[in-house]
Parts: sequence; C-alpha cells; structure tokens
Amino acid sequence: MSNDSTQPGYLTPLSAPQDYDEPLERELSRWVKALSGLPDGMVRPRWTPVQAAMPAQNVNWCGFGIIGFTSDGSPAFVQSEDDAQMWRHEVVECIASFYGPSSQQTASLFRDGMQVPQNNVELNRYQLSFFDASPLTSFPELINNQWVRRYDVTVRLRRKVVREYGIKSIVDGNVTISTGE
Repeated sequence: MSNDSTQPGYLTPLSAPQDYDEPLERELSRWVKALSGLPDGMVRPRWTPVQAAMPAQNVNWCGFGIIGFTSDGSPAFVQSEDDAQMWRHEVVECIASFYGPSSQQTASLFRDGMQVPQNNVELNRYQLSFFDASPLTSFPELINNQWVRRYDVTVRLRRKVVREYGIKSIVDGNVTISTGE
C-alpha cells in the first residue's frame, strides 16, 4: 500500500514521531530531578499501573506527571518536491507535587531553576522550551492519618512538532495554459 499522494487513501507520517508517553515522561522526570536537587528515585511518576510504596513522611520527594497537551489550531505545511512537513506548536502541561519536610524549599528550587537560561538550553536538547509556571500552591495531604506537607506547581513547556508526509508537489504537468489570444 502506498503512503504518498500519488495514490488515493489516507496518509500517515513518514518520519519518526517525537517523544510521547513513557519516553517523554522519563526525560521530564530527569529534568525535575536536576532542577530540584532531589536524589535518585525521589521523582516518581504520578500514575503507574503498580504504585510504589510512598516514602516516609520525613523524606523529600516529588510526584510528577503530564496532565495535558494543547496544540495550535492551524498548522503550517511546508512543501518540498518529494514530501510535505506539517509544523505545529504544542504546549505540554505538567504537574509536580513536592512532598516532605522541605517540600516548599524543594519546589522553590525547581521553580527558580526553570528561569535559568542554561537549564532551558538543556531542555532544548529534547526539543522543549520552558513556557511558564503557576505559583507554588500548598496542598497538605492526609496520608496514613498524618498530614504531609505538599506544594504543587503546574509547568507548561512548548515544542515544535514536525511530521513528514508523502505529499508530492506538482513539478511538471501535462497541461497547456492558454492566454486567450
């Protein structure tokens, strides 16, 4: 089956997709760990099929997850002779919940680290760029009949999504154009 515009039918992207799902979540978890200064294993995915045991109340850690994707409404198409690229901008929205006795400090380190240009350059290596963040919000949580300190921040990152399709351009057609003279 053909996957280009020389034949009728649906077209699917020819190029490899950008990271989504677990690969994207893993990369963003590394970013949260680096900016917050939390030790290995203390930035955890918020939603997993099997939940790991919660750290003790006196341990600082972060629950992190992607909560949404928003894309612009009108992508651009850039045509070459052999294919076309669809370009669109996407916002990846994430939530980070910091727990533990130093959760406020850890959350503020993460928030401030997002503002450092060199940290954004590192994020750019994964075709992402810091866009904005919410204020830190206190959300104490009752866990095992004990109140645990928790601070949340919602972060929005931007990226350009490029998908290549086999849309051929018309380079030469068997057409005669008459000017009417």
